[in-house]
Amino acid sequence: MTDPAAPTWTTAHALPRAHGAPLGTGRLRVEPADFVVEEILGFPPDGDGEHLLLWVRKTDQNTEWVAGRLAETAGVAQKDLGYAGLKDRRAVTSQWFSLARPRDREPDWSALAVEGIEVLEVHPHRRKLRRGALAGNRFRIRVRDWAPGPDRLAERITAIRTLGVPNYFGEQRFGRNGANLARADALFHGAIRRPSRHQQGLWLSAARSQVFNQVLAARLTRGDWDQPLPGDCLNLDGSHSWFPADTIDDTLRGRTARLDLHPTGPLWGRGDPPSQGEVRALEDAVAAAHPGWPAGLARFGLEQDRRALRLLVPDLGWDLTDRGCELAFELPAGAYATAVLRELMDWGQGGED
Repeated sequence: MTDPAAPTWTTAHALPRAHGAPLGTGRLRVEPADFVVEEILGFPPDGDGEHLLLWVRKTDQNTEWVAGRLAETAGVAQKDLGYAGLKDRRAVTSQWFSLARPRDREPDWSALAVEGIEVLEVHPHRRKLRRGALAGNRFRIRVRDWAPGPDRLAERITAIRTLGVPNYFGEQRFGRNGANLARADALFHGAIRRPSRHQQGLWLSAARSQVFNQVLAARLTRGDWDQPLPGDCLNLDGSHSWFPADTIDDTLRGRTARLDLHPTGPLWGRGDPPSQGEVRALEDAVAAAHPGWPAGLARFGLEQDRRALRLLVPDLGWDLTDRGCELAFELPAGAYATAVLRELMDWGQGGED
């Protein structure tokens, strides 16, 4: 089937930034070890139960393929294997997988090492690992051929630590050249029927993320992405909780300035967004620029939710070397490392410019 033309979308490099122009251009992921990710599960293994928790380090492989190889090696159905989140392929990433405990044998995990899959720990556990059931991720990223002046870099790092960055969804959410958005649009308009559940989920998530990114971009351009407005829904830092704020007083303004509260943007679904007034009008206008999407997201069963417009990175560390710069930071679940990187630099992938 010929893919439909992708709807208009804005690449990560073109979205507005909060802290000024990038400090030059570097290269990411020249080697997988240039991009190291470690998942933070947020709870310990149970120590007993009908499942196993596997701590797995993978190199230059994607999460779904690794999940299939683990299930095959253990002799269990793929539906009995779980993981909390998808991790980058062109990277060295460590993450947890769960699978139904094999009853007749202990799998030989060592045979997977040649495929870039190392099973580092195995623990009994009581339940299957569900998507999203993690606290966050630690990143250690080497940017090659990037030589920002130390003073300018230190100033930018301090601004990011102090004020945070726009909490954009990363480009990988949208597929190559926005292909997931094109398929979502085709799905909403009846040009694609009966996709797999997995494909459908990817496309719906991409459409939701596109609307959110465009709302965030609009508020960033207006200069109020990090300021509470009447009708905003405000997120309590460090949680998924939010509450509507019909009026804004000095207390709410102060808590937002202290980074305790963050304005939010829409994750579209059934019903009306809970925002009101000027905020609601902006969100409706952005959604209306994608004909068929709000109704489509509702029709496929997604529920209205909110996501913070601001992402805090208080522990962002850096070290300039003769090959570029090494960055280290931790992010909560659902946040993207590229949201941090884009406030520092532009980049190419591997040998690309």
